[in-house]
Amino acid sequence: MTAVLLAVVTLAGAAPAALRWLRVAQREHYLAGSGLRFAARWARSGPPNGMLVAAIAADVVVAFWVPLVALAGTALLAIWPVGLSLRGRTSPLRWTARLRRLAGGVAVLYGAAVGLALAAGAPVALSLAAAFAMPALVDLALAALQPVEHRLASKWVDRARRRLAEVAPLVVAITGSYGKTTTKEYVRHLLAGTHAVVASPASFNNRLGLARTVNEQMAPGTQVLVAEMGAYRRGEIAEMCAWVRPRIGVITALGPVHLERFGSLENVAAAKAEILDGAEVAVLNVDHPELAELAGRLPGGTRVYRCSAADPTADVAVIGGEVHVSGRRLGTVEGDGAHPGNVACAVAAALACGVPEGMLAGRLAGLPHPDHRASVVTGGNGVLIIDDTYNSNPAGAKAALDLVASLSGPDARSVVVTPGMVELGPRQHDENVAFAKEAAGVADDLVVVGRTNRGALLEGAGGAVAVTVLDDRDAAVAWVGREVGAGDVVLYENDLPDHYP
Repeated sequence: MTAVLLAVVTLAGAAPAALRWLRVAQREHYLAGSGLRFAARWARSGPPNGMLVAAIAADVVVAFWVPLVALAGTALLAIWPVGLSLRGRTSPLRWTARLRRLAGGVAVLYGAAVGLALAAGAPVALSLAAAFAMPALVDLALAALQPVEHRLASKWVDRARRRLAEVAPLVVAITGSYGKTTTKEYVRHLLAGTHAVVASPASFNNRLGLARTVNEQMAPGTQVLVAEMGAYRRGEIAEMCAWVRPRIGVITALGPVHLERFGSLENVAAAKAEILDGAEVAVLNVDHPELAELAGRLPGGTRVYRCSAADPTADVAVIGGEVHVSGRRLGTVEGDGAHPGNVACAVAAALACGVPEGMLAGRLAGLPHPDHRASVVTGGNGVLIIDDTYNSNPAGAKAALDLVASLSGPDARSVVVTPGMVELGPRQHDENVAFAKEAAGVADDLVVVGRTNRGALLEGAGGAVAVTVLDDRDAAVAWVGREVGAGDVVLYENDLPDHYP
């Protein structure tokens, strides 16, 4: 009886563990594997969490012979990982219908594990082990429920499919390792002068997000739908294209973003290329070698727009702020924030939609600037702030550092605040080392936030720049408020939610 009671007591550790890893699953878009991936990340985040993992594992082993040790393991499990809160500060747990289904699935798996522990005659040790394995239980529940969730979402997709058939807009689909949202907003703006256009809002770039866009925003008379498409695995974009049916496919860039999930740049390229299956027009940023190669092997019936920020012979080139179409000067892009490659792709997409060149030239000056992507504002104390918190990729980070250099006066203090870049797979360490080295060349101070990339950023910074290490973004903002003043320049490069160490 004592052993059974001790097994029940392990629930005191399993419950908070479940809440933590459910929140991680929600923040990671319910992708199976997120639990173990982030558990490993937190275990490596520093000595306290590494020691807790070792202590809990030791308690599990010892509990086979000394069941009372499970009490200590349960107490440790209730606080591990240190720093990963139950409710969340930047990304609170939201009890949606999907999360409730996932929580139910996890409860069933945990109950089954405890039942097996009782049947095996080691209820205490194995119940503690099941609670310790909560990240894996969450992953198993995610995998088991994926077909259910897909079926539940199908009714919204079917409704969107029917609405698309009724309204029959021309669909422009946009993907890329980065630059998707910016290019989407450029296309929407360039089309708005001549077409009734709807663009998917914010980051509604998955199956359900696009279905919601169509069902809620696409009214009769809509002429063009601009659909941003993201992906975490091969086949996702193809599945969206099967019912959205884009006539124009745009690929803005290829880079080592989401390598942690895709595994290789070749897989990234193959996933993005799915957007061109069945498209009549392909718009490709050929500054990326993989996209230049793709442009050369598309079927002969596909109209290809080669876009570039470096090659003046491209179909659409944006160089030095000037836009050229087939070698003819179209107009000028104003401002430091407009990324030339994205502008070139947007102009090509607008041309493919039939917007006259004269109309495009008149709208180039008013290109919108999406929030949190190299947005430049002046703070109340006169500090020049570059907000690049939604732009975690090597090319975007380099462009942001170039912007720091261009805006910093001879007497201004320049500061880079960053947690580094994530989801770069095996290249993550080296890319963050390289970023910190470049930051040291343009900034007076580097503020390293959190632990995720701390080692790589410190390695890259070396002794070439003053370095401050802080635990979270709130502490970094407070530091900036104390340390910088009017005329200084501060770059906030990336902002990780608090389910990262």
